[in-house]
Amino acid sequence: MHFNEFNLSESLQKAIEAMGYEEMTPIQVEAIPPGLQGRDLIGCAQTGTGKTAAFLLPALERLLQDPTKTKNPRLVILAPTRELVIQVTEQAQKLAARTPLRVVAVYGGAQLSQQTDKLRRGADVVVATPGRLLDHIHRKNISFKDVQILVLDEADRMLDMGFLPDIKQIINDIPRQRQTMLFSATMPLSVLALTHQFQQNPIKIELDMAHPPEAIRQALYPVPKHLKTELLTALLQQMEVNSMLVFTATKQEADIVTRQLRQAKILVACIHGDFRQRERIAALEGFRSGQYQVLVATNIAARGLDVEGISHVINYDVPEHPEDYVHRIGRTARAEADGDAITLVTPDDEAVIHRIERLLGYKIERKTLPGFDYNVPTPSWAKPSAKALMREATQSLSLADRWRSMSGGRR
Repeated sequence: MHFNEFNLSESLQKAIEAMGYEEMTPIQVEAIPPGLQGRDLIGCAQTGTGKTAAFLLPALERLLQDPTKTKNPRLVILAPTRELVIQVTEQAQKLAARTPLRVVAVYGGAQLSQQTDKLRRGADVVVATPGRLLDHIHRKNISFKDVQILVLDEADRMLDMGFLPDIKQIINDIPRQRQTMLFSATMPLSVLALTHQFQQNPIKIELDMAHPPEAIRQALYPVPKHLKTELLTALLQQMEVNSMLVFTATKQEADIVTRQLRQAKILVACIHGDFRQRERIAALEGFRSGQYQVLVATNIAARGLDVEGISHVINYDVPEHPEDYVHRIGRTARAEADGDAITLVTPDDEAVIHRIERLLGYKIERKTLPGFDYNVPTPSWAKPSAKALMREATQSLSLADRWRSMSGGRR
């Protein structure tokens, strides 16, 4: 199907043509018609399949068809990270470029005063992270009395990240008579149950949920923990890497890996929550432009990072949640390209790998890198101390005692 089959406003049609959109993706085909009707939606589809346009186009069209004149927002879009807010805002601004609709981004790390000025001048569309939006609500910089449409983008991640209290506060300020659309690449049942608080008889659209694109070549590389960075460097040197995104579990690990890659003369940038917003934007732009071959990131970049041409995604640390694996590796093989997703696996990771494979419904191929020495002994600094081993044993005993007490001493 083509976008012109929906009889969208001429201004939106011209914006669609200018952005190079032609045929619609499956999630757009399924979501846009009920979205135009004002129905509540739950849209689940694999990452990189056009979910943003699937909610923006019907929402913007509905605003254009409504003659209401107000300085207050009529469409509110919530997203979990600054990067995703920026990405959605950019796409909304491109689609609304030939319309009178005003789009404002609201997120932490940017100047509060500038956002306040834009909100007070008037905004039809507000794209925001929940925390910063609440800040503006408390400062009375924004009124939701005219909101007609609410969108939760990456809804599962927002709830998983602990945003539920913030989201509830925001929704309590929004009129009950509204359209609510939830979109994400995954929607676990535990989260799906919460959506009933926010929606009325939603239409559920589920397309290849939790299944990465077939164009992604997945592989597991078992490796001792102390050799992970050496293996990562060797992979970079032996493979044809256009651009590589490396995910770590912690900010500290991201800094260490970045430093070690720089020592290996690799052009690398890093992004995580401790960086200022302008530093994060500079790192992303440098990665997009090819100034950096590698971007090391924590989960902050797993959602909403839209960079064309990422040839490799490396899970330096295995993600804690299987759904995060799907989001991470979905950063490659976008726009019908192919790509490689490699996960470095230590013996401690096997239980999580089993859960990931159970979610996917198949085994991931295990590989070794030819010529790499996997038998280098663990250096003394990397070995756990006797004190650490004793502490771990004590914790295990304590857990066992608590379990016995909870079960009344039964085995």
